[in-house]
Amino acid sequence: MEKFFQLKERGTTVSKEVVGGITTFLAMAYILAVNPGILSESGLPWGGVFTATAVSAAIATLVMALLANLPVALAPGLGLNAFFTYSVVLGMGCSYKLALTAVLLEGILFIILSLCGVREAIVKSIPDGIKKAVAVGIGLFITIIGLVNAGICSKDTGTFIGFVNFAGDNHAAIVAIIGLIITIALYTLNVKGSILLGIIITTIIGIPFGVTTIPEGFKPFSTPAAPVLFAFDFAGIAENIGRFFVIFFTFLFTDMFDTIGTLLGVAEQGNLKDESGNIKNSKEALLSDAVGTVAGACLGTSTVTSFVESSSGVAAGARTGLASVVTAILFLVALFLSPLFFLIPAAATAPALIFVGYLMMKSVVGIKFDDPTEGIPAFVTIMTMPFAYSISKGIMFGIIAYVIAKVAGKKAKEIPVVTWILAVVFFADLIFEALK
Repeated sequence: MEKFFQLKERGTTVSKEVVGGITTFLAMAYILAVNPGILSESGLPWGGVFTATAVSAAIATLVMALLANLPVALAPGLGLNAFFTYSVVLGMGCSYKLALTAVLLEGILFIILSLCGVREAIVKSIPDGIKKAVAVGIGLFITIIGLVNAGICSKDTGTFIGFVNFAGDNHAAIVAIIGLIITIALYTLNVKGSILLGIIITTIIGIPFGVTTIPEGFKPFSTPAAPVLFAFDFAGIAENIGRFFVIFFTFLFTDMFDTIGTLLGVAEQGNLKDESGNIKNSKEALLSDAVGTVAGACLGTSTVTSFVESSSGVAAGARTGLASVVTAILFLVALFLSPLFFLIPAAATAPALIFVGYLMMKSVVGIKFDDPTEGIPAFVTIMTMPFAYSISKGIMFGIIAYVIAKVAGKKAKEIPVVTWILAVVFFADLIFEALK
């Protein structure tokens, strides 16, 4: 185990990896409830999607562990599942089978691009300042996710977004604030597994507040439902060729840059980079993501992607694929213990996400803000991710801003060829969106 996962080399231990793997799982376990809820509106059965979510997450995360040796967990992604249901099926009138076909073909193309090193080349072309900005932007992004999930922040405050009135009956927000205080205290006292302990303690505290609910006749065991296997519609491609390519390329680009953004953020936070400053085993990591997408489509769920919540596990000490093995096992266990895992409320995982925002903010000190050609693109990247609620858009606008700033600053020679290509593609995508 030591030799395979390189524990000593990365300055970690088995116990740290286990705690990190559990923390990542608890931080992203909400997807087991959210994904079936969204995809069931497309016509897919709730129970089948639940099983597909857990199994595809376990497969993809295990592949990430064994191929890339990174503490990154994967599961069907938020945003992508919403596009699947509300845009493709309900908006365009396509069947969920055609949508799953697009996800399958996107995953197959990703496998080819990953094996050829194309996706890896894209990752390496992203400037160092943007990489650091991605980590900071993701930190703010998941902080907002935590604040909103816990009910601390809301748009119903008379402003665009603001803190709720804690004097009311918003018990979830109160419990989350208490949990955040506990997590900060435990971390400051150097208590091992402070983030995980914070989740557990907050869950218990939520019981008297009515935030953590234990139903009558509660039983921790359940029997997994059968997934919807190989529900594809290849014949429908010819009948919907125009719409299909729009669907295909939306899945393709959103998945690609969400994954790249997450990998950059986790690698920056956990110092999981090689001598050249690139993500360790990035080719294998991207291949794992592609394999997960193909597996998810075959099982009946939307695009599987790397989860930004993996950063909570890294913050808890995870540095290798051993943590991912733990997370993958827990997803399989969740198939049979789903009622137990569902006891953990969003108010209990929110403090972990908020606190990780602080940990990921540390990368901001490495950005050269005194150089406008570096600082402005970094600022655009950091600003866009939380406010656009999108990692991929943060990278998109950051790369475009980088090219513009370098050209304006008469430093165009510093722009890599692949970065030029990305900027052109992103700019063309913006024009296409504007003309639709």
